[in-house]
Amino acid sequence: MATRLTPDRLRAALDKGTIAPAYYIHGGEALLKHQAVADIMERALDPGTRDFNLDLLSAQQVEPGALAAACATLPMMAERRVVVLRDVESWKRKSKAKLPAVAYLEHPAVETVLVIVQGNDDDPDEDIARHCATVDCSPLTGEALEAWLAQQLATTDMHLSSDAREHLLRATGGDLGLLSAELQKLGGLTVIGEIDRETVGNLVGVRFGETVDDWRDAVLRDDTARALSLVPRLLETSGTSGVRLVTLLGSSLLLLAWARTTAEERRLRDRALAEAVKRLCFTARPGVGSYDPAARLIAEVAGRWPIARTRAAIAATLAADVALKNTTISDEAGIVTDLVLTLAASRIQKAA
Repeated sequence: MATRLTPDRLRAALDKGTIAPAYYIHGGEALLKHQAVADIMERALDPGTRDFNLDLLSAQQVEPGALAAACATLPMMAERRVVVLRDVESWKRKSKAKLPAVAYLEHPAVETVLVIVQGNDDDPDEDIARHCATVDCSPLTGEALEAWLAQQLATTDMHLSSDAREHLLRATGGDLGLLSAELQKLGGLTVIGEIDRETVGNLVGVRFGETVDDWRDAVLRDDTARALSLVPRLLETSGTSGVRLVTLLGSSLLLLAWARTTAEERRLRDRALAEAVKRLCFTARPGVGSYDPAARLIAEVAGRWPIARTRAAIAATLAADVALKNTTISDEAGIVTDLVLTLAASRIQKAA
């Protein structure tokens, strides 16, 4: 069975001197994929002969026999050479173009490390994956995202307060590219002591309390006025779309449905329920933002979301998602606004 790695486990294996003959790097986080390729090249190539022993190829342009020829070439004055093959998503699942690559992977050269990189976030190709050490570079969430931010801060002289860190993660939506850019901006500031959330908000351009997570929180707390007021502000923000909003809300509602059922079956509430939700997050890895505040929110609002209401809300959110993917950008605000009002009306009808 092929070895399955995360970027951290890949780095740990490379540090121990364990280098596989072939790697298949996939997932939706481009920054992690770039770093994984860089880590492999750093450990596998001799810096003095790097230029002689590195081939960069594209699956869109490589001739059928060129990949095998590049991999069969002996290293020059070094122990290994590296061949990086990008754009493999251009090969269809049953494409004849990938057959030479699969044939090579069945008997890879000892002196060559083949690094196959998938550019999109589709599921990995099983024909390729079964012969490689796969590196899953999916977007980070929850504790993994917080750990990544902590690692980046550890390499600098910056100190962020806990709420400044949380706001930074919320404001960037956990996008590592955006996070890296904002950290570079913060690194250019002259600040004595901790950087507070107001400083982060001013620099990022998203005020505290006005992130997509804050919008989700307002919807689930039935703070309809606030949720509605945030819609136009968020949709004017770069990188925020109606689809992103309803996807976050849908994931949170699914988590809420589990929490409500669990609360009733196990008679959990408050902190005990929040801990149960957080444990599920570590296992299921839902896209709900930072796990600790998300779990506390779910435990807080579970009592006002009966199962029937939650199911109806999930159905309404799914319908909004479908509508958003089949409409123009100018209609986004109307669809999201209608969704907020629909969910608010479900509470009014229940109360009546």
